[in-house]
Amino acid sequence: MLRIHFSAGDLDRTQVADHVDPLWEMVFSWLRLTERDSGLLFEPWLRAVRRSPERQAIRCGVGVLSVLAPLGPYFPDFLTPPEGADGLAAALTAIRATPRARLRSEFGLLAAVCPTPEWTRPLADGEPDALEELTTVLARYHAAVIEPHGDLVDEAVETDRVHRSGLARDGVEGVLRGMWPLMNWRPPVLEVQYSYDRDLHLGGRGLRLVPSYFCRRTPVALADPGLPPTLVYPVHHDWTWRRQLSTGNRQEGALAALLGTTRSSVLAAVGAGATTTELAARLGASASAVSRHTTVLREAGLLTTVRQGLSVLHRRTALGSALLCSHDLN
Repeated sequence: MLRIHFSAGDLDRTQVADHVDPLWEMVFSWLRLTERDSGLLFEPWLRAVRRSPERQAIRCGVGVLSVLAPLGPYFPDFLTPPEGADGLAAALTAIRATPRARLRSEFGLLAAVCPTPEWTRPLADGEPDALEELTTVLARYHAAVIEPHGDLVDEAVETDRVHRSGLARDGVEGVLRGMWPLMNWRPPVLEVQYSYDRDLHLGGRGLRLVPSYFCRRTPVALADPGLPPTLVYPVHHDWTWRRQLSTGNRQEGALAALLGTTRSSVLAAVGAGATTTELAARLGASASAVSRHTTVLREAGLLTTVRQGLSVLHRRTALGSALLCSHDLN
């Protein structure tokens, strides 16, 4: 649990960014590229990236990011400078200007939780050529993986913003309350689902909330409490599903394409409700395979799952039923 403590003036100084931060998106995107199941909404993007002719740029970017921003309790804050609010160029300039003392400190923290290869030593020493090479790799990765899909990202963020803007009528506290279940506003403390236990005291600095398309499940904060307080949170993709349904989107990213034949069959086979064993029998598939698909459908907001004794019962959500009706899958 991350507990963010607000004091006098912090609510007035809290802001919600209206666009993603390019460096944070790069950090999260390499995780989506390499994890076993990145969720339904990422599948069109994954297919496009895997077909990209810029394979060398993507491999180099993933190779660097997997070392500098590993999945785990820590990665260096210099990779995600606040200048990212002003765009990619400003962020890369800030990375190249990172003080040597800070680089040595942050690479020391990284090495304590994850062994670092020899090629990171010039970066840790703040050598200008190494920092220049790093930003070149990041810029090429961004051009291959993030930039071509800007419209997709912008639509999801705008949809999230529109839905949260109604909550803004109640001020910042309304926005914070609307972040449930990612966060729980218990004035004067914002409780955030987190991978480990920590406290962050704003001390009058306010909080910058940044939406992210590629962030998944839980928000992420800067590690150093002395830096400008920042919390990056995943946009609510359920609202993106609803917008696509209401507009009748039939592009490659349309809902039927996102589901695929097998998951469409699983969603349809649920009917009025079914256990994993019942679904396996209806589909002629193994229970383990069905379980993997129901997990993805549940994370996408299309199924709910409740335990009943030794079994689990799956039911379609209203959104899942609307999807089936919209695409005549049942």
